[in-house]
Amino acid sequence: MKLIIVESPTKAKTISKFLGEGFEIESSYGHVRDLPEKSLGVDIENNFEPKYVIIPKAKKRVSELGAEAKKSSEVILATDEDREGEAIAWHLLNALKIPKSKPVERIVFHEITAHAIKDALKNPREIDMKLVDAQQARRILDRLIGYNLSPLLRKKVAKGLSAGRVQSVAVRLVADREKEISDFKPQEYWTIAAVLKSKEKEFEARLVKVGLDKIEKFSVKNNNEADKIAADLKNADWYVEKIEKKEIRRQPLAPFTTSTLQQAAWNRLGFGAKQTMVIAQQLYETGLITYMRTDSVNLSKESLAAAAVKIAGDFGRAYLPPAPRIYKTKSKTAQEAHEAVRPTAAEKDPENLKNLDPRQHKLYDLIWRRFIASQMAEAVFESTAADILAEKNSENWTFRATGNVLKFDGFLKIYSQTIAENLLPPLKEKENLKLEKLTPAQHFTEPPPRYNEASLIKALEENGIGRPSTYAPTMTTIQARNYVIKDEQKRLKPTEIGILVNDILVKNFPNVVDLKFTAQMEEELDEIAEGEKQWRPVIKEFWEPFKKNLDEKSATLSKEKIAVEKTELKCPECGKDLLIRMGRFGKFYACSGFPACRYTAALNGKKETAEKEDFGPCPKCQTGRVVLKRTKKGRIFWGCSNWPKCDYATWQNPKKNE
Repeated sequence: MKLIIVESPTKAKTISKFLGEGFEIESSYGHVRDLPEKSLGVDIENNFEPKYVIIPKAKKRVSELGAEAKKSSEVILATDEDREGEAIAWHLLNALKIPKSKPVERIVFHEITAHAIKDALKNPREIDMKLVDAQQARRILDRLIGYNLSPLLRKKVAKGLSAGRVQSVAVRLVADREKEISDFKPQEYWTIAAVLKSKEKEFEARLVKVGLDKIEKFSVKNNNEADKIAADLKNADWYVEKIEKKEIRRQPLAPFTTSTLQQAAWNRLGFGAKQTMVIAQQLYETGLITYMRTDSVNLSKESLAAAAVKIAGDFGRAYLPPAPRIYKTKSKTAQEAHEAVRPTAAEKDPENLKNLDPRQHKLYDLIWRRFIASQMAEAVFESTAADILAEKNSENWTFRATGNVLKFDGFLKIYSQTIAENLLPPLKEKENLKLEKLTPAQHFTEPPPRYNEASLIKALEENGIGRPSTYAPTMTTIQARNYVIKDEQKRLKPTEIGILVNDILVKNFPNVVDLKFTAQMEEELDEIAEGEKQWRPVIKEFWEPFKKNLDEKSATLSKEKIAVEKTELKCPECGKDLLIRMGRFGKFYACSGFPACRYTAALNGKKETAEKEDFGPCPKCQTGRVVLKRTKKGRIFWGCSNWPKCDYATWQNPKKNE
């Protein structure tokens, strides 16, 4: 009996459908070894040797798998094909203590289908230690930063804070964008549009030239200038000066990578990055899509042929391009041996998959349509541009009207994109027109928008920060840490604590949050994976200057200067001075007599609030006061100031009962 080990029970169940007797398929339920939770776990003096331990929740499973391995004739490690999957296979090999005499093979596959599994079994290989070392380097690097920098933030700023190699850069992008928005000064400009009537119907044209001078964005700066142009145009003669028609061809987008899938799922379905990856994992493990962590847009010859058959059968040969479309990734670091995210079978229409839950169906439909569209013919538009001349007293003004007409839908048949279609009436050169209305319109330049999850992931990818496996966890972490919250439009906004932590890191640990430096580290991890660099020298090169700076800042940074402000207010419980402190959830009032006095109050942006934040005596012990508190996740409740001696707590605002 051969033992095949994968990460998840769902994956094991799917694979078992394709293999007959002679195979036992078991799941490790994810990672089995990692660095210890409560210690650094890296021997810095011994060339950064990691001290791996079996994860507590995995101990029982490791024991069970070890027993199965002893009974089997061969062990086959079939974890995912990326670096993390390679590392899991290596950790399993070490944790299970498989005798060297027993055959151990490593197989990889990009999709969980009968053909892919059987082909992988025919082509086993050894564990790729270059990939393992790249993953080890990432893990150790992140541990060295997080384990050393996070305690400093907790000591100097507030409890519960953390810093990380990728998460801190993501927070910096959000904080920098917020500063751009707050510093932005709007500029006024005006446009002038004319509603004109031909023999057929009305249409709109916009002023683009006065005489020979082009109208740029800020050419008309205010109401007076706009009104003057409108007055000058009074009683002008209007006619069509020139008409230009040309054909525009729109190409379909490439099939999905991890990043573009997360962006499209957010924009089209409203799915967050974490939700998208959870659902995609389910689709992958049930054999419906290929591996969902990839930065490649490659497609296999088999998938291209299957797509062509599907398109020709459903839509006709007119919807096929002359040759299969081959896409090239724009990322220098993409692993081209991988494939894009696509359905495993082009013939599996979303409409025919009745057993999926609504969210799975929506995401599969999106992936299927994007893949099929990528192999369809281009969309064809006829674009018309008409220059309209207004003449008066030897002066002239040029207005322009544009229109697009869809002549052939091509890939738009199944994958819609926002393309403005505006039909102009039939016009002839020298044709006279009637002015119906002239409309000067005031505009103001707008600041750049806040990031949402999709646009932040795009920015990280464009800057070379992170990799397919890190985008979703990063989005989750920066929000769980309360460094970033979502506004009413679900856009990402830095919190007070997020801005403070970012300012501290930018000032004192610039490399940790520097985009170019972080991107360079990612490139070095890629070079380790390619065998071009060894992981220990890469870690050492980072660690030595980082540790020197860390020691200096630990000695010189003052918590009082960072996170404590004095006030003239007195504590309503003990009479001592109130301070404004910085906590994980922002600023709050706290008694300077802490820990003897534990009085706190919400700040709410007003100092006088502290004097009004009295919710009365504790109804349970009578000696303490009811004060506003927060749970670890930030939810507000009211509890006794004598905690932990008194455990009174309520979710109901006491003032609402008055």
